[in-house]
Amino acid sequence: MLHAAANAHIHFALHPDHHPGVIATTSGPTADAARSHLHDLGWRSTSPTTMVLARIDRDEPHYAGIAAEQLKRYGFTVDITPGLQDEINTEWEWSNYPFPWCTTEEVREVSAEAQRIHDDIADGRLVVHLHADDGQNTVAVASYTTGVRRHVHLHGENHVRQVTSTFESETEAIAEFHRLYSVAVRPGPAPLADLERTVRRVLTGEAQADHRRTVAPTAEPPTAEPGEHESFLQALFDGIPQWDRYRPFDDTTIAVHESLLSRAEFDHEARHRTDVAWTIAEYNGPVGERLWHTTITAGTPTLLIAAILQHLDAPPVWSGEGPHEILRAAGWHPASHPAHTSWTAKDRSITFEHAPHSTTDRWTVHSGDDLDHAAWTIRLSAGASEDLLAELASTAVALAPAHRATPPPTTAVRLPAVAPQPRAYRR
Repeated sequence: MLHAAANAHIHFALHPDHHPGVIATTSGPTADAARSHLHDLGWRSTSPTTMVLARIDRDEPHYAGIAAEQLKRYGFTVDITPGLQDEINTEWEWSNYPFPWCTTEEVREVSAEAQRIHDDIADGRLVVHLHADDGQNTVAVASYTTGVRRHVHLHGENHVRQVTSTFESETEAIAEFHRLYSVAVRPGPAPLADLERTVRRVLTGEAQADHRRTVAPTAEPPTAEPGEHESFLQALFDGIPQWDRYRPFDDTTIAVHESLLSRAEFDHEARHRTDVAWTIAEYNGPVGERLWHTTITAGTPTLLIAAILQHLDAPPVWSGEGPHEILRAAGWHPASHPAHTSWTAKDRSITFEHAPHSTTDRWTVHSGDDLDHAAWTIRLSAGASEDLLAELASTAVALAPAHRATPPPTTAVRLPAVAPQPRAYRR
């Protein structure tokens, strides 16, 4: 079906440092529409005018060709460099492929499913609880956090990773995983394979961030001034009558919400960056069990504290976007670690960390990218709701731009070359 002409131009070319990755450069009044189409097809933005396609199956030219044809049908002007066109016209197959009986189409189906699993893990939709080495392959147990709450066993890496079993409960999935792999079980996800690491660096622009870190210091994080927390506490009682003051000791004030479901304790003696100034908790009843709690150190910007207390008093309307989506849309840099995922602001002034296996520190927000030397820290336990975390992420995003990041260097930043992958070509 033909579409009305669109006033935008898309230029496709091989990635100069990540073969056979592909770069799309967009221009024209309706370039945003073209970029939206590409995003839906797995492309990711690396600048206002460029997008990149990097896949763990190394079949980027094939999918770039599909994207180009689709954009043409939508009426966009598309051109492809000769080098990329040669790659698109060249069929290839993995050497030593573990499923030699598969046709090219079937191989692509397996690889596409592996790509979806990779993207779900990278985007936080699929959380890996445990992993193990079965002697030949990496295996793992994981749970989907959105949509149908499936709990699965995974087998393999990169382009051959598959779901081998599905369970109705997380407990059942983990128990069976322990039974199968016993002493080989390790906490959290396995270290990223080299190809996974390279693909994520290309897609997120982390390599450019690494370069900037070598030439520019972290921007000074937003920090509360001395006495600012005291003023904020007084303003809370003056401006929101739903919070009642209770002060059992001279050095501690407790604020209790009129619903009797929320409580905030403030330590007036907290001064050092590691001192806990606030402890806030929510309960399932006036004399019920604690649902979750957070500790906040001295120096934390009061806007972040206000976001938490506002949510407990009268939660804003939630758009449905989770913290991962909000931080990604704001251009924060993601990084995967053995036990947690982190998101760092462009100027590195604020970092979000998500440790899905932790109970007390499920989420951590801190100044800069070094938790050990952070000027302030917020720690939230398991049980903190998704809409509260989303509100906290939005507030952090609003805080970070106030501290200008050092402009990127004017010279081109080249991504590290990836080791050649074993491919066999056939014309």
